[in-house]
Amino acid sequence: MSPLPAGYRIVEVTESRKDEFQEVDRLAFGFDATPETDALVPITLTWDRTVGVESPDGALASVHASFEFQLPVPGATLPCAGLTWVGARPDQRRRGLLHAMIDAHFERSLGRGEPVSALFAAEHAIYGRFGYGSACDDVRLKLARGAVLRDVAGSDDLSVRFETADVERHTPVVDAVHRAAGTGRPGWFTRDTAELQRRALADPPAWRDGGEPLRIVTVLDDDGAARAYATFRRKENWTDGGPAGTVRVREAAAVDAAASHRLWSFLLDLDLTASVESPMLPADDPLLVLLVDQRGSRPRLTDNVWVRLLDLPVALAGRRYSAPLDVVLDVTDALLPANAGTWRLTTGERDADGSWPASVVRTGADADLHIDVRELGAAYLGGRSVAAQAGAGLVVERTAGAVQATASAFAWPVAPLCSWVF
Repeated sequence: MSPLPAGYRIVEVTESRKDEFQEVDRLAFGFDATPETDALVPITLTWDRTVGVESPDGALASVHASFEFQLPVPGATLPCAGLTWVGARPDQRRRGLLHAMIDAHFERSLGRGEPVSALFAAEHAIYGRFGYGSACDDVRLKLARGAVLRDVAGSDDLSVRFETADVERHTPVVDAVHRAAGTGRPGWFTRDTAELQRRALADPPAWRDGGEPLRIVTVLDDDGAARAYATFRRKENWTDGGPAGTVRVREAAAVDAAASHRLWSFLLDLDLTASVESPMLPADDPLLVLLVDQRGSRPRLTDNVWVRLLDLPVALAGRRYSAPLDVVLDVTDALLPANAGTWRLTTGERDADGSWPASVVRTGADADLHIDVRELGAAYLGGRSVAAQAGAGLVVERTAGAVQATASAFAWPVAPLCSWVF
């Protein structure tokens, strides 16, 4: 555990200190909230997973929390601590508080049997030094109204329903479709508490930036079952040439290609609009394949979820692999010495789904690859290439062919993504 300055201590934060906890968060991130916003946006924290650092006067100097997640990994799911709400008061920075909080987070997560931690990074440069690796990118598009899609069989048989989003009525639909749409996609965290589910449809006026109230379109089959949805708002704009409104999509999910095609056909053809801004999409989203003119979509890549292996052998043995592999990894981990050293990862018999399970044990054998835990976290969901890491000098090959074999095995045919920021 990293030492704190004299008089500072790690404490559990109870719900009775909710206002103080939120105040530290708002001071750290430089925003404020009105009572109206607070009334509409539920607190998503679980109080027995909420922690702070007290200063000598007993006030909270910094805070963090975690969510109890199940992380979809290639071919399986694992318990995961979703690190969130990390911040320090501006007048308490540069005192080692973050390092102490991360140490506490690791210790508490391991004590709960969570072999992996994940987060969204407010600043890209912070979390790599704690062993988190950027595990995938998301793609965001800016499309012109009327962008043409290739035909998909069955799309015309589906109908759409356009409504103002309502937390009570639409939460069950959004949750069900979101879960189904993410089946088999690494990183696709579901929202497993009522507070997280309700927050997905929260719509305080302060969040609208001059746009309309949050709308929802659902795609329905002949039986009226929802197959896709998008939450979005339009922002009105008029130019000398006529209407030029913007459609800003907050979240979109579809269970199959036909539903995705029907959903985006609707969003790309709303009256009085000129452009459509997509939410975070995986690198293999059907929309990217269906666009006739991909160049016109102006794609932007942004780092998505970050992953940290806390219990290395459990984490590596907990996922499946795309090819057989027998490799000895020499792992460095500056913060969790139990992960450091040489580990042999060996796949077993091929599963019925075409993937390979693996065992991971300590070994005294010579290493085939030298790799830091940060790069293992980046490659863990199958969204980053070990070969690319080696090409950048971040992974060192000791045995010829080890990079190619490891990269092939760690890769996964479904691109990872978390569709919402936690």
